[in-house]
Amino acid sequence: MMMQIFISKMIMPGLLALLLLLLSSLLSVRGGESYAAINCRKHTASLVDFGGVGDGKTSNTEAFRRAVANLSAHAADGGVQLVVPEGKWLTGSFNLTSHFTLYLEKDATILASQDESEWPQVAVLPSYGRGRDAPGGRFSSLIFGTNLTDVVITGNNGTIDGQGAYWWDKFKKEELNLTRPYLIEIMYSDQVQIAYLTLVNSPSWFVHPIYSSNVFVQGLTILAPVDSPNTDGIDPDSCTNVRIEDCYIVSGDDCIAIKSGWDQYGIKFGMPTKHMSIRRLTCISPDSATIALGSEMSGGIQDVRAETILAINTQSGVRIKTAPGRGGYVKDIFVKGMIMKTMKYVFWMTSTYNSHPDPGYDPKALPVIQGINYRDMVAENVTYSARLEGIEGDPFTGICISNVNISLTEKPKELQWNCTDIAGVTSNVTPTACDLLPEKKPAIDCPFPTDRLPIEDVEMKMCSVPHNYVR
Repeated sequence: MMMQIFISKMIMPGLLALLLLLLSSLLSVRGGESYAAINCRKHTASLVDFGGVGDGKTSNTEAFRRAVANLSAHAADGGVQLVVPEGKWLTGSFNLTSHFTLYLEKDATILASQDESEWPQVAVLPSYGRGRDAPGGRFSSLIFGTNLTDVVITGNNGTIDGQGAYWWDKFKKEELNLTRPYLIEIMYSDQVQIAYLTLVNSPSWFVHPIYSSNVFVQGLTILAPVDSPNTDGIDPDSCTNVRIEDCYIVSGDDCIAIKSGWDQYGIKFGMPTKHMSIRRLTCISPDSATIALGSEMSGGIQDVRAETILAINTQSGVRIKTAPGRGGYVKDIFVKGMIMKTMKYVFWMTSTYNSHPDPGYDPKALPVIQGINYRDMVAENVTYSARLEGIEGDPFTGICISNVNISLTEKPKELQWNCTDIAGVTSNVTPTACDLLPEKKPAIDCPFPTDRLPIEDVEMKMCSVPHNYVR
């Protein structure tokens, strides 16, 4: 019965995406296309105006770079949208500009080049101190931007294909001297929207907003083989005011990984991720988490609100990943209305995620984990209910779990709740939790904020692509 109630409340991202596409077609005029965005643009241009060739073979790297360089002149005059028409547009890395929209038509595909000369090297992130794949620098992301204001990457469910197999193979063979590219990375920016696209086969992480604020990630379909290395779906990193909604992710790593810097570099940089809303997410990731907090969380993570989440054949629900040396904090985390089907772990907190950038980290820099709240969840076909491991002398505190029903696989582990160095309470949880999470009497509901984050109430504008730009 509980399962039926939760399912009836779920709004499946695929259905919502279909409704958005239907709305777009109803709003179309004489072949034009309409879409929802944080801002509309006064001017429109097509990639073909700058020499673009959509045959899947011709490099368009210079066409994209030329287009952005020329169109940036319109930033102060109502902004501009660059339309990528139907076709396959092969390209290396290119940068965006402010007051700019990159719009992909329905049958448009941006194909990432596999020619490394078309991927410039960029500096390591200051909150990481090194590349994640290799100690040196890193390749620029396919679509990159820094110090921008008001940038939109969207479309009528067009596709961005990272052609990641080339990079995965080199990574597995340890042939890379630089960190692999991400598909989309926007840095030091404000008012960022990435929406209504299909993203496939990123070389590494798919969507990486970092050091940014007022970030909207909406209606994305993200697809990668479940054995592909480090293909995280969405990784907000040292960001403030983030809204993620209506996304469907199949991944070889965490569907959403919330981050804020790595060990001593993240502690020194000191920029937390905070004030985040995640709603209506579907995740499939057999070897990773639906939502991960960390492991790079040294700048702090605070005030994350997640609700109406569906995880299928995924290793864990919400996972906290940290270790001595991380420092920082994860606190005021609220999750409710989550359905999980075929899971290894429902609840997982790891204090031994001992991946460090270099020997210079301080092992005495202990993380603070407190105020972690889970409520109103159903899980079925589960191997372990929970593995919750705090740090000796630095326990994880303020854990609250209420109204959770877990049904087990035919061969579950005998010890269902493995708890060390934690403190908190449970209420109406099946199977019964460990002694460190005693049953609260009378029954309680764990907290979930009743206020709304300002970013949750931002309304999108209806924008249009003129009919003469739709091919």
